[in-house]
Amino acid sequence: MLSTTLTPAAPKVAPELTLAALAEANRPAQMPLVTRIAEALSPSSAVTHLLVRGSLASGTADRLSDVDFAVGIDDGALPAFVTALDDLMTVTTGALLPGWPDSIVTDLGGLGFVYLIPHDGKLQQVDLYLAPASAIEALRREVTCAAVLERVPAPPTGEDRRRAAAFVAERTARPRTCTELLIEHLVLAVLLHKRIRRGQQFIAYAEWHLLHTATKDLIKAALAPASRYWGWYQLREEIALTPIGRACLADLDEALTSPADPTAGDVERGP
Repeated sequence: MLSTTLTPAAPKVAPELTLAALAEANRPAQMPLVTRIAEALSPSSAVTHLLVRGSLASGTADRLSDVDFAVGIDDGALPAFVTALDDLMTVTTGALLPGWPDSIVTDLGGLGFVYLIPHDGKLQQVDLYLAPASAIEALRREVTCAAVLERVPAPPTGEDRRRAAAFVAERTARPRTCTELLIEHLVLAVLLHKRIRRGQQFIAYAEWHLLHTATKDLIKAALAPASRYWGWYQLREEIALTPIGRACLADLDEALTSPADPTAGDVERGP
């Protein structure tokens, strides 16, 4: 009698399916950009910590994920470093625009900035959260981080702490300029495209309204900078006095009457 027991053949493993190759194949596409950002920021002696945060740190990143850094800055050097940051990011990383002062980031004792950087054939969102070195340990207790660089900072003086805190408070409270509002508009458009592609309907809905508000704020800052009214109040009466004001209001009317759930085409057309 012939035996019918079959011995399974050993699987053929393609040469490229080594462990190292599999790890490389599943390596987040943003990692070269993480390296580029780290190489741009780490030479400064003012930088005490470079911490990757967000989905890259938690291992949940996909090809649309942002690159999020928390950057510790020597307390006494924080004002000068923030002032020079746009030039640094433009020259060393190819950022297309000055950073948007992120008005929706969680307050962790510092300042958030969003940059748009060409990478791998598309615009990549890079979030930098700059915090005084004295606030980094508290930040690490709040968010998941993976350390790229850690230096032991010199203990800040009381005056350094006060100056850093006052600088953060002043930057947070001051009115945004027309340039910052225009950059906010462009950044929100990029964010919206990502939400729509991911099918994140509720977040797209919320950011669509943020985009409308950014458009209103830009129109108001440009055409009624001395307005005494809050938010949307008296907007039409203040702006509709000139032909350009009436044209802007017509565009805003069209945006506000569009569907609440945006499509990619809606984002590309306006507001």
